[in-house]
Amino acid sequence: MSLPTRHILHQGPVIASLGGTALAALRQHLGQQPVTPLITPGPEIRATLPPRPKQLIRDYVRHVGGDPSSYRKTVPAHLFPQWGFPLAARTLVGLPYPMARVLNGGCRIDINSPLPAGEPLEVVARLQDIDDNGRRAVLHQTVVTGTASAPEAISAHLYAIVPLGSGGKKGATTPKPKRAKKPPVLVPAGATELAFWKLSADAGLAFAMLTGDFNPVHWVRPYARMFGFRSTILHGFSTMARAIEGLQRGALAGSTRSLTSIDVKFTRPLVLPARVGLYTHQTDDARQIFVGDAPGGPAYLTGTYTLGNA
Repeated sequence: MSLPTRHILHQGPVIASLGGTALAALRQHLGQQPVTPLITPGPEIRATLPPRPKQLIRDYVRHVGGDPSSYRKTVPAHLFPQWGFPLAARTLVGLPYPMARVLNGGCRIDINSPLPAGEPLEVVARLQDIDDNGRRAVLHQTVVTGTASAPEAISAHLYAIVPLGSGGKKGATTPKPKRAKKPPVLVPAGATELAFWKLSADAGLAFAMLTGDFNPVHWVRPYARMFGFRSTILHGFSTMARAIEGLQRGALAGSTRSLTSIDVKFTRPLVLPARVGLYTHQTDDARQIFVGDAPGGPAYLTGTYTLGNA
């Protein structure tokens, strides 16, 4: 599939929000950014947005491995970053954290009903709470999307992680004890493979063109190398979208209405190009999903999901 350059014109709001975040980070570094008091939950940011273009939906679904014919009358829930990120970015303006260092830690999507295509979107974003332990801050945001005929169809919870360093004072000479390194999260040895993907080096650029998330770490190799990666890394939300579509096609007979929730963590960067598999594993307590190299190997995404009666 060629790069979906035709859709860049639809990504203005997301691109503007990324630019605004970068500018705010610079102003913060220069001491020019006003600081917002840490009061949560924060105010609701609301917007009514036009329907998503049909061709954008088709190309996006095809890119993440789905069947566009399954979404003739609906919009995939995992496309929410395309319209939700600009509002979510506004909920973080003025926070006293180094936002240029923010990492995407995970996401939970609750699907209350199918999101109708061809209808204006009613979107509400909010900063729900902040968990700050001095070493890192976890920012919990929500983006709720619906239409006039399907209010609050999708509720997405985003968990952004901001590294804060050791938390020690400058000039301290007492060495701090080293924390034990966490073992890598692994795909269970007995997991069932649902799909195996060959991800090209430009997969990050294609996803950016379809969603507007043009963070250069996903498509500019020298920039990614500045952050310690050997090459660009795939968007966490791209990995999640591919996992959802692979689950629907590989385990749910192609149904786009069986999944009622999915809760994932992005456990390690997925460096491009790559060959990775999608795996499921059933325990007594949950249906689990993984993206990794192989059973018994490291996982890039881990999560759980629930199914309805559809």
